[in-house]
Amino acid sequence: MTASRSIVALGEILWDLFPSGARFGGAPANFASSAAELAGDSCHVSLVSGVGRDELGQQAIAALQAHGVDTSCVATLDRPTGTVDVTLDAGGSASYVFAIDTAWDAVAWTDDLGRLAAGADAVCFGTLGQRAETSRGTILRFVRSVPSTCLRVLDINYRPPFWSDRVVLESLALADVLKLNDAELPILAQIVGIHGGDEELLRQLIDRYRLRLVALTRGAAGALLLDASGACSDLAAPTTKVIDTVGAGDSFTAALVIGLLSGLPLDAMNAWGNRVAAYVASQAGAAPHLPAEYLRP
Repeated sequence: MTASRSIVALGEILWDLFPSGARFGGAPANFASSAAELAGDSCHVSLVSGVGRDELGQQAIAALQAHGVDTSCVATLDRPTGTVDVTLDAGGSASYVFAIDTAWDAVAWTDDLGRLAAGADAVCFGTLGQRAETSRGTILRFVRSVPSTCLRVLDINYRPPFWSDRVVLESLALADVLKLNDAELPILAQIVGIHGGDEELLRQLIDRYRLRLVALTRGAAGALLLDASGACSDLAAPTTKVIDTVGAGDSFTAALVIGLLSGLPLDAMNAWGNRVAAYVASQAGAAPHLPAEYLRP
C-alpha cells in the first residue's frame, strides 16, 4: 500500500456520556481514529462531519488530530456538538440515547468534499449519519462521487429510532463491502427478505447486492468474513477482559479496510481485526491509542 492511499470516513462525531464522564466517540470518528493509527504513514485518513462552536467541538477536533486524522473537512457549525447517553450492562455491552439536531446532522456539500471524494481509495459510511436530510444528501453524494476503484464500505450501525428500510436499502445499493454485527444481521435479513443461517445470509447478501466482501462481527465469538469468490474466514476472538465494547467494531472495520487495500488474505485480516477489537474492548472509551504490537497484522 502506497502513501498516496486515501481513506475517508463519513458521518457522526459524538461525545459518549458515560456515568463516569464524557468520552470521545461516534462510529465514523472511532473508525477514522483507529484507521489513522493502524495505517501510519501508508495512507491519509480524513473525516467528513460537523462539530459545534463549543468546547466539546474543540475537544473533538483535538482528539481526532491526536490520532492522526485529517480534520480539514470537519465543519464548524451553529449547532451543538453531538452527544449520546451511554449505559453499560454487566457484560460491558452498551445502549445509547442520542441528542437530536446536532452539528453532524447539518453537514452540507462543498467543493472540497468533491475533491476529497475524487481521490478516495476507500470510504466508510453508515446509516446513523444519515438520520437528517442534509447530512444524508451529503453522504450519498460523496459515495456516488468516488472513483469506480474506491472501496465503498457500509457499516450499518443499527441505532433505533434513527433507522429506516429506505436508508438501509439505498446504502446497500451503493456499497461493495458490508460490515455488520450479529444483532444487526437478523434485522437486515428481515428487511431484504432472506432466510437461513449466518453464512447463508451473508452469501445471499453478497449475491443480491454484488458485494465484494461481507464481515459479520460476533463479540467474543470473533468474526466471519465471506467474499465474492466463495472464500470464508471464521475466527474466534482472543480472550480478553471486557471493559466496554464501544468502538471495538469500528476498530475491526478499520483493520478490515486497511487489509483490503493492502491485499491481505481473509484469515490475516480477520485475525488482525479481532486482535485490535479485543484490545479496544479491554479499554475504557471508544478510541484508545493502540500499542505498537497491534499496528501490524
